[in-house]
Amino acid sequence: MSALNQAGPRPKRIGHKGAHHLAHGNTLESFDAALAHDVDMIEFDVLPEHLDGSGELLLAHDYGDLSGRAVATLDEGLAHLAGPAYAGIELDVDLKLPGYEERVVAALREHGLAGRSLISTMEDESLTAVRAAAPEIRLGRSFPRVRKDPMERLLTRVPAYALIAFWRRRLPSWIAAQLRRGEIDALMCHWVLVTERLQHAVAGAGGELYVWTVDEAERIAQLERLGVAGIITNDPRLFG
Repeated sequence: MSALNQAGPRPKRIGHKGAHHLAHGNTLESFDAALAHDVDMIEFDVLPEHLDGSGELLLAHDYGDLSGRAVATLDEGLAHLAGPAYAGIELDVDLKLPGYEERVVAALREHGLAGRSLISTMEDESLTAVRAAAPEIRLGRSFPRVRKDPMERLLTRVPAYALIAFWRRRLPSWIAAQLRRGEIDALMCHWVLVTERLQHAVAGAGGELYVWTVDEAERIAQLERLGVAGIITNDPRLFG
């Protein structure tokens, strides 16, 4: 990742799952912890109770996240985030599976939060469904299409390196084309694929580049200099 020394607005400070390193992620307590550390946006995950997209909509990253604790519903989470303390805080609503997009859109509208929300997903089907259901809501493609961060474990990190060089070359033009066609408004990208060329391509196509999940202060500083739109971290204290 190159580091530009360019003037411009400060990247949005985004709490991952609220503030996952300060309180269990995707909980009201985690949202409050993120708010206490001056984030501009809160990212959280929405998962349906059942794999087919039916049942209650829950604040959870995966089905393993549902065991052993009380889980808030999407409605409870949005009611909390619609409170006066969160006025002006943007939301990144990450959909984990296809099949419940319109229900999420309806919930955001019901709570008056559609105007300050971005819906993100790795699923092509969901990107199409959200764009059709809610053209007014910003839409972000999450990339790469993985369920776990491949850089966290050695077994997945080593094979991941084989694809990094390819996608660093391919991603800028591929994403810029989608942005220009109006299919998406933003790219939510793993930090290992972020380059100066990617930032220029996204910005040049009228989009925003959000980077996940960055838990090192030095890397956050590099991304700030690069001029990305937002940086997602588990620990918003790292923003200083």
